[in-house]
Amino acid sequence: MVSIIVLFYIFVILFAIVGAMRGWSKEILVSFSVILALFLISVIENLAPYLKDVFQDESPRQFWFRFVLVLVLVFFGYQTPNISRFEAAARREKISDSLLGIFIGAINGYLIFGTIWYFMDFAKYPFKYFSAPLLTDPLGQKAINMISKLPPAWLGAEPWVYLSVGVAFLFVLMVFI
Repeated sequence: MVSIIVLFYIFVILFAIVGAMRGWSKEILVSFSVILALFLISVIENLAPYLKDVFQDESPRQFWFRFVLVLVLVFFGYQTPNISRFEAAARREKISDSLLGIFIGAINGYLIFGTIWYFMDFAKYPFKYFSAPLLTDPLGQKAINMISKLPPAWLGAEPWVYLSVGVAFLFVLMVFI
């Protein structure tokens, strides 16, 4: 059985490779889609009082809602069109574009897999193939310590989620438009 923290680092490396192939301009939009997902989860769960009964804490229904929302927004984040303004510059600066793509791709791996892992932990691992990390295992201890450093633990909390959405929109307005 593989520890979830090992799986986490495998996905971070995999997303870094994808980031190198796609380039920074496309990868940053994926980062913003995860931030938008955390924002929407915060708004829906905190500002829609009729959903409090539907999404009780630690329920599988709440996990699936969060998981599907993150997955859908990440999917559309990866379906970005060609950004012609950056393609010509990317061809000239292929090495720097790939290096920045590796960095932002690794951040995306952290954001995507870390968010799903956090929600899985919050729901007490609702799958039979995944179990909570054990305190007796050294990797399990590292995994338990890592949970407090995952994106929803610090980025999904108010006011940081609102600030991050504002910064993301400001970046899009200043760089992409």
